[in-house]
Amino acid sequence: MKLYELNQQISTILSEAAISEASLETFYILEHVLKISRSTYFLKKSEEVSKEAYERCICIAKERSRHKPLQYILGTQEFMGLCFYVNENVLIPRQDTEGLVEQVLAMAKGGERILDLCTGSGCIGISLKKYMPSLQVTAVDISFEALAVAEKNAQSLQADITFLESDLFDKVTGTFDFIVSNPPYIESAKIPTLMPEVKDHEPLLALDGKEDGLYFYRKIIEESKNYLNLRGMLCLEIGCHQGSAVAGLMKEQGFVQVEVAQDLCGLDRNVYGRIGGNHV
Repeated sequence: MKLYELNQQISTILSEAAISEASLETFYILEHVLKISRSTYFLKKSEEVSKEAYERCICIAKERSRHKPLQYILGTQEFMGLCFYVNENVLIPRQDTEGLVEQVLAMAKGGERILDLCTGSGCIGISLKKYMPSLQVTAVDISFEALAVAEKNAQSLQADITFLESDLFDKVTGTFDFIVSNPPYIESAKIPTLMPEVKDHEPLLALDGKEDGLYFYRKIIEESKNYLNLRGMLCLEIGCHQGSAVAGLMKEQGFVQVEVAQDLCGLDRNVYGRIGGNHV
């Protein structure tokens, strides 16, 4: 079979399964299996494909047609220009979260102590360490399986950070200049309405923000005061309709200079503020 024919066959499998970006994902599959770029594809599209490569591509396409995220099938996702390993024990890193990393990098001067709560794949903490190596990063998650993924990523990306299995602050000691987190924030009742790639495959533990989606924000905001240095910063990713609610929670707990930042689509995506008063 020629390469362009394989392209058509994969695209058909994905399109018939109502995969929204079938054409784009077809190229991702070809790139992964054949190690070719899109430009190389057009140069080689009339060349024959080996039986092994053909079977591997079709196997991936059929697995994707069951709405398993392609990132889990291929085992990788790019974030902040870095390649992260992912499996179904962690959320797939999303471009929206890059704004949180960029915000911390813009505020940090170097050498600060960072606590990354609900680290999942480790994408936030590891990216901070990679782009500002002098930072001292501790990454926390309640899931042992998620931490195994994060540790694998830290190893492959050569990021020297500390990992801790803990239910939020339960086992955390010491104080930090920044606490960052992308906690579970989806309302429990809304989870069954999510696209199948999310509700059927991404870990519920990392999605469910309880009844109103604000459960973990309340806990993190209240408890973080005991773990932030004087004028330390709390930086949170939020759902696009949670900006005013989370900002209000931070102000109620004594945070100052509280701001809501938007993503590239103009939607509320991050809330950050500085601890005020006579704290640690």
